Amino acid sequence: MLKQEIRNKRFGIQKLSIRTYLTKTRLFLLGKEADKSLLFKLFIYLILIDTAYIYLNPLFYMVSTMVKNATDLVDPSVTWIPHSIFTGTLTDAWRKVEFPKAFSISLSLSVSVALLQTLSCAVAGYAFARLEIPFKNFWFFCLLLAFIVPPQVIILPNILAASQIFHVMKTYYPLIVPAIFGHGLKGALFVIIYRQFFSTQPKELEEAARIDGAGAFRVFSRVMLPLAKPAILVVFLFSFVWTWNDSYTPGMYLPGVKDLPLSLGISQISAELTAQAAETGPSIFDGPIRMAGSFLIVLPPLLLYLFAQRWFIESVERTGLVE
Repeated sequence: MLKQEIRNKRFGIQKLSIRTYLTKTRLFLLGKEADKSLLFKLFIYLILIDTAYIYLNPLFYMVSTMVKNATDLVDPSVTWIPHSIFTGTLTDAWRKVEFPKAFSISLSLSVSVALLQTLSCAVAGYAFARLEIPFKNFWFFCLLLAFIVPPQVIILPNILAASQIFHVMKTYYPLIVPAIFGHGLKGALFVIIYRQFFSTQPKELEEAARIDGAGAFRVFSRVMLPLAKPAILVVFLFSFVWTWNDSYTPGMYLPGVKDLPLSLGISQISAELTAQAAETGPSIFDGPIRMAGSFLIVLPPLLLYLFAQRWFIESVERTGLVE
């Protein structure tokens, strides 16, 4: 009888130990909350790694290809890491796109448009969020239409107006002037971002300023705009990068212009390589030169995001875009 009791106690202790071990294992894998479990974190990291690979793989391949010499390009065993670094392709692309001149044009254009859109879209967003204006819902519906309708639909009337009415074709005015009025590339989206941000601010701030005698413009410039630093940073970076990378709009308004922004560098390289191929035949370096040109175009925005990513991510969270 005593031996049976001892055996039962041992069995109970072993059973309790197994149950405790299983409980700890379950808590370690699943956690007390689903979003804090090990399996959930592994799943998130797997998705992030796959997404990063999808976006970074073309960039890595582009860099790897543009630094290959002729031997590595024809060697099927060389895929990612070349035997030696060859900079001649990058030098040719630098010369073909006239990088210093094109870079200065793109920088001036992108900064000008970004600054103008940052200010003008802030005024429009504040008006939609805080002011009582006639037919505000109708105008906001028109704003949504401007955001939804692709630019290819309205490019022909814009070109006709620029050429026959304002006579500003083959100039940079059609790219800069719309930004003064809160329009331009993705201007409607920037107005929506500001509207979302200003809508989340407490009304007591405006009421206190109006009690002190401030008008709408003073409330906007002295109270609301200083609070909108997260939205300002988001809009400025978005506008700068999208204007920098835009090749469609400059290509429509600048036909035949000699001094072009860097976003049209690929077109310049392709035209020059096509002319060379017609004279001397295609070259094995045609593809790498195009990739080197693409690398020169995307490098400045990459460096900008590299240094501003922390403030950019914080600003996106505080503007309400992720809500």
